[in-house]
Amino acid sequence: MAVVLRFVNIEGLIRERFLDLVHVSDTCALTLKNKIIAVLVDNGLNVQDIRGQGYDGASNMRGEWNRLKALILRECPYAYYIHCLAHQLQLALVAASREVNEVHNFFQHANFVVNTGSASPKCNDELLENQVAEIAREIELGELDTGRGANQIGSLQRAGDTRWSSHYKSIKSLLKMFAATVLVLRSVATDRSATRNSRGDVAGALKILNTSDFVFILHLMERFIKITDILCVKLQNKSLDIVNALDCVSNTKSLLAELREDGWESLFEDVKSFCVKHEINIPNMDQRYVDVTKSRNKHDNTTVIHHYKIDVLMLQ
Repeated sequence: MAVVLRFVNIEGLIRERFLDLVHVSDTCALTLKNKIIAVLVDNGLNVQDIRGQGYDGASNMRGEWNRLKALILRECPYAYYIHCLAHQLQLALVAASREVNEVHNFFQHANFVVNTGSASPKCNDELLENQVAEIAREIELGELDTGRGANQIGSLQRAGDTRWSSHYKSIKSLLKMFAATVLVLRSVATDRSATRNSRGDVAGALKILNTSDFVFILHLMERFIKITDILCVKLQNKSLDIVNALDCVSNTKSLLAELREDGWESLFEDVKSFCVKHEINIPNMDQRYVDVTKSRNKHDNTTVIHHYKIDVLMLQ
């Protein structure tokens, strides 16, 4: 458990300092409370001087944080609990994304693709080589700018369960390195020295990448998370007050509403261009959408375009 101290210095300025990293035998509230108090005492700090407390943890720890908050308040009644707005937003977004089946499945698939595509040092080396070749080809075709700092080589980013911003980095890296990732996976698929399990994972990852469903939600979530990530960054600004924070939230809600109401055409055009570029089949948008979670005997005339535009886009 990491312990960070926030305090006001003699100049009246708010400062934060890392205090200690301590081992905990379990994560029950009493254990955490005793460890925190011990760290403060060891550093010559009076528990009665605490004027605030806050915790940055996963949603499955919410109950323990609430109990810990109560225990600290018993020792120091002025240790008011401070909500981390940015962290609360990230937890809310992660939880909300799991309410839409297509989006939940997308993140599961994206994590699987990233893990499979960067499973070994050899895969990472090939990713870098493929990126260099892809960038050179696109520059030659005039599809990329060559300005300073542009077209930097990167790596596939893994998303964390409770960090919404890490999902944005993961999606951006996958979009940028899509072609390079496909080449690496195909290389492993034909590598006779690879294990059967590895080749099986690669086959599954390639199947995911070559579906229009995955590509559509990849582009949709890139737009969606870009908007919410800007809010997350602003909420972590030390100079932000509650009035401006609420304004930022209101502006973000307006941008999300605009994406739902007016973003379909540009989104669909980008998806089509991406599919053409990477030789991915585009379904007939007027044909019936087959939902594998429903019985085939159930009468449902939902079209592909209705599914994408209404069932997925409008529910975000």
